[in-house]
Amino acid sequence: MIAELETYQDQLLSIRQDASGLLSGFSDHQFNWRPAPNRWSMGECFDHLNLTAARLFLPAIDAAIDGARRQGLTSPGPFAYPALQRMFLKISEPPPKVRFKAPSAIKQQAARPMAVVRQEFMERQDRLAEQILRADGLDLRRARHRSPLPIWKWSLGTFFAVALAHERRHIWQARQVCNEREFPTS
Repeated sequence: MIAELETYQDQLLSIRQDASGLLSGFSDHQFNWRPAPNRWSMGECFDHLNLTAARLFLPAIDAAIDGARRQGLTSPGPFAYPALQRMFLKISEPPPKVRFKAPSAIKQQAARPMAVVRQEFMERQDRLAEQILRADGLDLRRARHRSPLPIWKWSLGTFFAVALAHERRHIWQARQVCNEREFPTS
């Protein structure tokens, strides 16, 4: 397997373990508690990750993989990515240095049970793991697809890296919620 993809597999495993630990032992009330009207609950953080993966990242990664296979874009790496993509990756990591307003299409609309959101999250993680395996052997730099910000195209490697950084960012955010002094005890 391409070394970069092995790194993504390791990151994904770490995210799964971190999320599993964070999403255990809380009630639905705690999971959906908001520290302030303008701040997200843990549930909103994880639902946002689910919606972003399902609507933006996973379909774009599939399209980049399929396009690269059709074009015969293969390489063992290593890969160097454009500066703009590296910069976007850097600002996607936690803690947030730059904040973005999430479009309503990728924001939770109503409180949901933690078990349902957790199950969806783990299913998205399984799908991302499958995509990492499917990308093996492809040129992660030349395989590209339109980014969620339709201004430019991202490389497949950037899609993986940003998707994982985005997950770390919102898991970090969810952890901040349960560390609030006013966080409900039960």
